[in-house]
Amino acid sequence: MTRSSNGVVVVGPSSWNTIVQLAHLPAQRPQTLFASGSWTTLGGTSAGKTLHLAELGVRPLLLSTVVGDDDVADLIRTALTNRGLDVVLERASGRSEQHLNLMAGAARVSIYLSLPAVPPGAVPVETQEAIGRADHVVLDLSERARDAIPYAVSSQATVWTDLHDYDGQSAYHRPFRDAADIVFMSSDALPDPRSLMLEMRAEGKQLVVCTRASEGAIALDAAGWHQVDALPATVVDTNGAGDAFLAGFLSATRGGEGVGSALRSAAAQAVRALGSRHLSPLLDER
Repeated sequence: MTRSSNGVVVVGPSSWNTIVQLAHLPAQRPQTLFASGSWTTLGGTSAGKTLHLAELGVRPLLLSTVVGDDDVADLIRTALTNRGLDVVLERASGRSEQHLNLMAGAARVSIYLSLPAVPPGAVPVETQEAIGRADHVVLDLSERARDAIPYAVSSQATVWTDLHDYDGQSAYHRPFRDAADIVFMSSDALPDPRSLMLEMRAEGKQLVVCTRASEGAIALDAAGWHQVDALPATVVDTNGAGDAFLAGFLSATRGGEGVGSALRSAAAQAVRALGSRHLSPLLDER
């Protein structure tokens, strides 16, 4: 993959999150816990990827995302556009996506407080046209991104997806898996990620990458297996690290780096997210 002027389109969620830091996650019994810190911030896997791609200088770059018709939508919009991002912002009836994230070191529980309705009608024309011009399209797990699959697969773009904690069986994830040329996922629900990665390669995937938290990541392409160790990091918050990893990899390969070098670039970008209390250090600049 070589650098081109036709850019990257990311389709998927943006949210407004409340982060609560705890010494340990709640046990399954009644109790009172005291937080060591809490704050609100921009969330959403697609927002995270777009912010890190922007920090890495990827242009043109477009985020297509859905919000509600509430005040939270304005918080999301402002957080994105104040960082200079080009955004197609669809407004749906009801509340914007919001999460409550309980964080205890590397452990976390993410609670969905609200999700916007799927907007009626087709994927916005601006998004369709951008996908048609793009070199790379990232489809993140969401209803609107699923609607965008036909436009992505019929384009000339390389299609990426992030399956997160995929177990290899989930029916919801399957259309994204089928559509993608390049698949990222985590090992959270996979006791044996290598067997699933081999299965995906046999399906014709160009590349499959599995992140393994503190154990780094492994990747499989036509040349075989690749591995990268996690880099030392001062962990402030783990939200956004996986999104940063994918963004770092995409940016590196778009710039001509091979898989091994791109994995190292991805690991370095993940450290950028780990050192911030937000999805990206760009949000530290308020």
